[in-house]
Amino acid sequence: MRDGLMPGTVARVETVVTPAMTATLGGQPIHPVLATARMIEWMEWAGRSLILPYLEETEDAVGYQVDIVHTRSTQVGDTLVAYAQFQKREGNRIITKVWAENSHGMVGSGTFVQVVLTKERLALLLQSPPSPPR
Repeated sequence: MRDGLMPGTVARVETVVTPAMTATLGGQPIHPVLATARMIEWMEWAGRSLILPYLEETEDAVGYQVDIVHTRSTQVGDTLVAYAQFQKREGNRIITKVWAENSHGMVGSGTFVQVVLTKERLALLLQSPPSPPR
């Protein structure tokens, strides 16, 4: 990774919640509000946006770990803003604090960890069969 990513650096992404982003299971509606999985997707996008300017041409990153609490619902039509704040780097792991807000305040928070790999190594990993669960 290129130098310059400092602790406290923040990235932000924003969207308007659509019906396609609501909670479903097996294609069946559960609740007519933003799904937890969609909230996490936007938090991950913020985390990716945070590190993209610092990746070398030969590097990429993959999601490794999420630890998120979803504390408030977000209605269809409301704006969701997701943030990622760089905390630290541990080897090739990039650890970020993430949170999301809507027009009423905080809706979720936690941590998101990405692993930086060479594109060559990532291509090899994506070609190999998946490891069995531990």
